[in-house]
Amino acid sequence: MTKTEKIIDFVLDQISKKIWIDGSRLPSVRQLAHQMNCSVSTVVEAYARLVAEGVLESRVGSGYYVLAPRVHYHIIEQELSYHREVDPLWISKQSLEAKSNILKPGCGWLPEGWMPEQAIRKALKLVAKSETALLMNYALPHGHLALRQYIARKKEIYDLHLHPNQILLTESATNSIDLIFRHILQAGDIILVDDPCYFNFSALIKTHQLKAIAIPYTKHGPDIEKFAQALVFKPKLYLTNAGIHNPTGAVLSLQTAYQIAKLAEKNNLLIVEDDIFSEFEYTPAPRYASLSGFDHVIQIGSFTKTLSAAIRCGYIISNLDLIDQLIDLRISTNFSANNLNAEIIYQALMDPSYPKYVEWLKKQLNKTTKDTIQKLAILGIQPWIIPKAGIFIWCKLPDRIEASKLSQLCLQKNVILAPSKAFSQSQSTDEYMRFNVAHCIDKKVFDILGDAIQALK
Repeated sequence: MTKTEKIIDFVLDQISKKIWIDGSRLPSVRQLAHQMNCSVSTVVEAYARLVAEGVLESRVGSGYYVLAPRVHYHIIEQELSYHREVDPLWISKQSLEAKSNILKPGCGWLPEGWMPEQAIRKALKLVAKSETALLMNYALPHGHLALRQYIARKKEIYDLHLHPNQILLTESATNSIDLIFRHILQAGDIILVDDPCYFNFSALIKTHQLKAIAIPYTKHGPDIEKFAQALVFKPKLYLTNAGIHNPTGAVLSLQTAYQIAKLAEKNNLLIVEDDIFSEFEYTPAPRYASLSGFDHVIQIGSFTKTLSAAIRCGYIISNLDLIDQLIDLRISTNFSANNLNAEIIYQALMDPSYPKYVEWLKKQLNKTTKDTIQKLAILGIQPWIIPKAGIFIWCKLPDRIEASKLSQLCLQKNVILAPSKAFSQSQSTDEYMRFNVAHCIDKKVFDILGDAIQALK
């Protein structure tokens, strides 16, 4: 225990024993320092901490006084919503509120133990020693320059050659979509979205009061015929995943990407591709931005999946004109990007351990995917496609088993699943489930899943 902590404990003990009551004036810092045989600065620090915690009050020219006890509010623990209708926010809400003993094969992120904790801790230490301007000032309008330059270099593998000012840093990939929707769309506008699609796409569509046409997603990308048919409704935007598709794990083929890109260009349809899973790829899949350029495509991404969900930072890539317009919108609503988060992310990316970590992660996911597929097969659950990379498997449940009912039953046994209705705009099916392989290591996941399937037969 430090000397400062000893002083704090002494003060709290005096207050708890009613020796110093509410409103009592404490000894001066010099008096207490002499009494406790320590330096004045130690007492000053202890008093300052107690002021910050609301135990003491500092009165200029008078000294320190005991404050009346604060009202303590009991934490209201949220019960898991066993019977809530499955909607686009159902999985997120359950996963974010879940206690540590809850198993989460339905969530969209990696377990804590799989994340590069030491690289983040090292980055935090480096940032703490940064120059004052970084710690105190607003970011540049586009955001952290070095991080934007890093992103530009990474995109060269897709034959994209960017100026850093084509990149706008944001709070997250979700924040990026929100900015784009607010700038380009109005309530009632029609957009195209994959079916199934990432469930938060659906939540954002609902929030912005848009009308979405669901395009069936095949094993090679969106259904080209259905996509072409939907264009007669004059949609303004097509929102999709780049690279690895969420939730199916499918990869866009070059032929499909080329045809979709040409249809979009011909019909003046803007494509927004979410590139959040790019680090998981072994072989880069086609990108619409590579085929059509940034006059027809906006690309977004973040670092949440492979670095930290706690340190939020995303980006938007587009042409210079649109980026300038989005900067104006961001300044008017949020003023500036989070420069500290961006610097932490940048330092973690620059750590020599990060490339090694990504390679380890891809191998770990590859092994875990195979193991999960084998264990699910024993329960009669089959993958729609065996993914080439990534964290998700999109699976067909046994006949007559409804995903939503199975999810609610498993939730009662502390297992959070991701049923197909949360991902589908058309709501046409309830027989699929998305599994996050990184959260399927615990044997209890399959035991509880098996018991629930038997109960529903």
